[in-house]
Order: sequence, then C-alpha cells, then structure tokens
Amino acid sequence: GQPLSLLLKNSPLVSRLTLYDIAHTPGVAADLSHIETRATVKGYLGPEQLPDCLKGCDVVVIPAGVPRKPGMTRDDLFNTNATIVATLTAACAQHCPEAMICIISNPVNSTIPITAEVFKKHGVYNPNKIFGVTTLDIVRANTFVAELKGLDPARVNVPVIGGHAGKTIIPLISQCTPKVDFPQDQLTTLIGRIQEAGTEVVKAKAGAGSATLSMAYAGARFVFSLVDAMNGKEGVIECSFIKSQETDCPYFSTPLLLGKKGIEKNIGIGKI
Repeated sequence: GQPLSLLLKNSPLVSRLTLYDIAHTPGVAADLSHIETRATVKGYLGPEQLPDCLKGCDVVVIPAGVPRKPGMTRDDLFNTNATIVATLTAACAQHCPEAMICIISNPVNSTIPITAEVFKKHGVYNPNKIFGVTTLDIVRANTFVAELKGLDPARVNVPVIGGHAGKTIIPLISQCTPKVDFPQDQLTTLIGRIQEAGTEVVKAKAGAGSATLSMAYAGARFVFSLVDAMNGKEGVIECSFIKSQETDCPYFSTPLLLGKKGIEKNIGIGKI
C-alpha cells in the first residue's frame, strides 16, 4: 500500500488520495502530503473512519491483507484476506457504490467472486466496475520476454489470460507485440517463470514479504489506465480478472477495452 500510494501521489491524474488502514495511516499521509503534486492526501484510521475515507471516491484500490511467506501458496492467505476484502468491499458498496473497485489482495481468483457477492448483497452490483488486478503478470511477461530478446521492455506487450495463481496464469506469447519466437524448451521455461515469478520474489525475500514494489508499479499502471479511460481517452486496453462469459469459468482474465463506465468491451481470448 505505501509504495502504491507514493506512485499515485506522484501522478497528475490523481486529485484526491485517501488512505485507510488499521495502523500508521495518519503518519504515511503526513509524509506523502509534503510531495509537490496536486493530490491532496488524508489518512483514515480504523473502522469508524472508513466511511469518510470512501465517500466521494471514483476509484478504490484494495491491496490490504497478509503477504505470502516461503512455502505458502496464495490459497493459504484465503482465511485472513477473504475476511478483510469482504469487510472493505461491504463499506465500498455502502459509501461509494459507483466507484471502480480494483482488488489486489490475494488470492485474486477468490477475492473477486467475494467482492461480486458482497455488492450483489447490497443491491449495487455492476460487473463492469469490479476488477481483479492481474497487471503484474503482464508486467513480468513483458520484462522476461524483453530480457530474452534484447528488446526495450516498455515496447513489449504480452497479453496474459486466465487467473492470477500458478497454472491459471496463461501468457499468450503467440500474441506478443512485437512478434517473438522461442524454441519449445525456452518457451516452457519462460512460461513457468512467469507463472511462478511471485514465488521467486517470496523466496528471495526469505520471509520478509512478497512482491510489493513490482506489485505497486503494476497496481498504479492499472489505475492510471482506468483513470485515463474514465477521462475519455480512447483505446485503453488492460487485462483484468473479471466476471466473464468468455469461457466456462464464471470469472476469467482477458484483455479489456476500458471506458468512462469501466469495462467498455471484453476483447476476449483471440487466436491461440
């Protein structure tokens, strides 16, 4: 949450940044508020201040929850993070029902269905405004492909479909722009690395957390795309884990055309 807040404060797209947690938020907000950009920053602390934090928000990003430790899967986070997400999204449904809801908290494959059910329960469900942020999978795919091919990663774009955990992460290397080719053994290794990149970071941090800095970057990238689209920019496409009719899975990540009201069009899987 902290590095993400820094990136959001740094953006001219953000006019008002409200931070919420059960500890430390007033200090983090005071620190960020000294940065010379236009976003006003305020920190809210504890459940009684949550309604004020959410009122008037156009976009809500939820990175809250416990990170993975070595040996844990994203599923091991379920009991703790599912409760946190259910509580926070219930508050969103009550105090900013029209906002775009971006869920980062793992396991995303489960926290998005939870969010949808919470919004249904409150009678304000709009499937075009609830997003599971899978952008880190795309960012990693772009980086790893660029490294192997000696390309500028900023110019590489690999769509990643499916879910946001292990084997459900499906990078569509065949749809990469620019076009790239790999021998089968290299392709297998590359796809495995993209799928297990989160675990790579968890292991490297050796108990000190999971991917927070790259996730903050990816979360900010998704939010900036969304806000650009809400402001009327055309042709904004990002992959995200959403309510979907593209496959037999009720929720699935595919490239989406974003617009003023959230999802404008599901672009689907394309040719694979």
